[in-house]
Amino acid sequence: MQKLIRIEPEKCVGCKTCELACSFKNAGEFAPSKSRIYNEVFLEEAKFITVTCMQCDEPWCEKACPKAAITKQMPSGVVFVDEHRCVGCRTCVSACPFGMIKYVAESGKVDKCNLCGEDTPECVAFCPTACLTVDEEDKPLRQKILRFVNTMKDGQVEG
Repeated sequence: MQKLIRIEPEKCVGCKTCELACSFKNAGEFAPSKSRIYNEVFLEEAKFITVTCMQCDEPWCEKACPKAAITKQMPSGVVFVDEHRCVGCRTCVSACPFGMIKYVAESGKVDKCNLCGEDTPECVAFCPTACLTVDEEDKPLRQKILRFVNTMKDGQVEG
């Protein structure tokens, strides 16, 4: 079964521990700008929204990559970037409908969440409120998310 990070927004307190854990694990420093998970804080509404790679069924980033540097590994379903093949063209950055791939100027390559290549990603392990969990994919939920993305892309509300 494919895995992904589930986020329960009602449990999030906006502490950004997930960003710090991720950046330390993957970049060796506590630098939220180098995180692969993002926690947006909306102070006026007192809301916190955490987002990360959806590990898509048919990754647009994978299809867009001219060097086949992005692959979906099965059975985990994790979408990986092979830094040896990546030429930093940023085509995948443009292709991702969620904006979850970013270009890293220091390396000249792209970066995205790969669930830390482990059973429990660092962001999940260190989340103090347990709003992040690793779960097996829920097909109906995935379809709902894709309908939402298409609605936003097309600017139309489905009836």
